[in-house]
Amino acid sequence: MNLGTPIAKGNTAKIYLYKNRIYKVLNDYLSETESHIECEKQKYAYSCGLSVPKIIDLTKIDGKQAIIMEYIKGRSIGDILSENMEQAEYYMNISVDIQQKIHKVEAHSIENMTEKLSRQIVSANILDNKQKSTLIQRLDRMTFKSRLCHGDYHLFNLIMSDNNVAIIDWVDSSAGDICADVYRTYLLYSQFSHEFAEMYLQLYCEKSGLVKDEVLQWAPIVAAARLSEIVPSENSERLLKIVNQYCPL
Repeated sequence: MNLGTPIAKGNTAKIYLYKNRIYKVLNDYLSETESHIECEKQKYAYSCGLSVPKIIDLTKIDGKQAIIMEYIKGRSIGDILSENMEQAEYYMNISVDIQQKIHKVEAHSIENMTEKLSRQIVSANILDNKQKSTLIQRLDRMTFKSRLCHGDYHLFNLIMSDNNVAIIDWVDSSAGDICADVYRTYLLYSQFSHEFAEMYLQLYCEKSGLVKDEVLQWAPIVAAARLSEIVPSENSERLLKIVNQYCPL
C-alpha cells in the first residue's frame, strides 16, 4: 500500500495523511502489542471527553503495525509559536489549561505510572544496579491520587484548528501523579530552553496551586526513566546529572 511521503517522523513511527485519514505506521522493532496498547490508551482519553483524534482502525500495512485515526486539520502550537516567539506566554497558558483538564480525569483503566516508570528504570542500561534499586525504592514510597497523565505533553503534541485544540500522541499516557507528568513536560522543555521550562512550571504551579518542590521531587525518577528511551536529541549526561543531583548515592 503506497501512503505517499510521511508528513512527520517520530522515534517510534512515521505519520502519513492518506484519504483524509492519519496513518501511524510503527517501526519494526516494536513489540506486536504496541499498536493495540496505544489504541486503547487513545480510546480511553477520547472516552473521557477530551479533544483527541478518534481511532478508526488498527491494521497492518506491508507487515507493519498501523493505527488509522481521524485527521485533525490544523498546525501544532509548537510550529505556530516558532514563528511568533513573542507570544510564548499566551500559547503556554493555553497548553497549561488543557493539561489541567487532562489531570482532572481520575484514571484507573490504563497503564499504571509506577509500573511503567519502574520498568523503564530497570531497562536503563546506563544506570548501575545500586542506582536502579535506590530510584525504585524512592518511587515505591511516592503516594498520590491516580489521575490521567499524558506522558509526553508538549506544544508539538497540541494541534490547533479554527476553534479547538486536539491532543495527540497518547502512547506514553498512564494513570499516575500529575506532578510526575508536569516534571516530564518541564524536562522536555529544559532540554532546549531553561527559560521556557521555567515559564511553563511557574504557570502550571500558579494555576494549580502546586508548589515547585512537589513537582521537582519527581526529577530523578522521571529523568532516570527517560534514559531508557531511544531519543537521539537527548543528552544522557544531562539526565544522569539530574539523577545524581536529586538522588545522590
